[in-house]
Amino acid sequence: MEKLEGDHPVVETILQYRTLAKLKSTYVDALPALVRRDTGRVHTNFNQTVTATGRLSSSNPNLQNIPIRSEFSRRIRQAFIPQEGWLLASADYSQIELRILAHLSQEPTLIEGFRSGEDVHTLTARLLFEKQEVTSEERRLAKTINYGVIYGMGAQRFARTAGVSLAEAKEFLRRFNERYAGVFAYLRATEAFVEEHGYVETILGRRRYFPNLSQLSGHRKQAELRAAVNAPIQGSASDIIKVAMVRLQEKLQSFRSRLLLQVHDELVFEVEPSEWQDLQPLIQREMEGAVSLSIPLVVDIQIGHNCKEAN
Repeated sequence: MEKLEGDHPVVETILQYRTLAKLKSTYVDALPALVRRDTGRVHTNFNQTVTATGRLSSSNPNLQNIPIRSEFSRRIRQAFIPQEGWLLASADYSQIELRILAHLSQEPTLIEGFRSGEDVHTLTARLLFEKQEVTSEERRLAKTINYGVIYGMGAQRFARTAGVSLAEAKEFLRRFNERYAGVFAYLRATEAFVEEHGYVETILGRRRYFPNLSQLSGHRKQAELRAAVNAPIQGSASDIIKVAMVRLQEKLQSFRSRLLLQVHDELVFEVEPSEWQDLQPLIQREMEGAVSLSIPLVVDIQIGHNCKEAN
């Protein structure tokens, strides 16, 4: 349907209907029925061993997938509130997967960019378009390719995602390869390692095995290689936030405020307002100091009266 958007007015209407219908059935209708009578709250189950990458997943209901992009979905987020008189705080690792990629690949341009506090998507856009001042659209393309490389995005998928021609996509990937040679060297080295040893490791040494790789060929083998290349990056992000959670939970014993949720690279806290002045630097320090990398970890913290404000 998305490919037909613009060809006929009814297509946009159908897509909008599908989006609103899914939001209504998944959240507006379902969540009130999941409120527990004894606490008046919605409680989720966190699963430790479901995802292949090691990230926590959430179920019954899934509170890691509350929408935010549209105005209607942001209104849904306003329904998530703390206990009366308290606040919600969100502490989010900034571009953690790209920072991990910089650390693992030791790509000097990326490392220097993160150490200097430069916006890495703008940096990539400047390198790809070979100019100092880039537009928001050029930055968007750079962001797409930055994250696309992590997930093994090829030229065809990049062309579809970025809305460019296949020839343009191939040229962008070629330039990225030239400008960030260390990244591509790391990706190829990881592929060679997993083919020889049958596993990859996160920064903290947790392994993910790919035992049947030698028996695969064609598209199936390429898919497994993409997963293997991605595993140390996503897996390390998972390890880092878990280390932060364990350390913070210990420190929170002396506070009334509490750690409420983990949402991918973000921790959500329910905060007693009088404790925030002491709690904010504690969260910043423990999350940013969870591990030592070649470049600094950065945590963005926001606070508000509901889930929408805290994001």
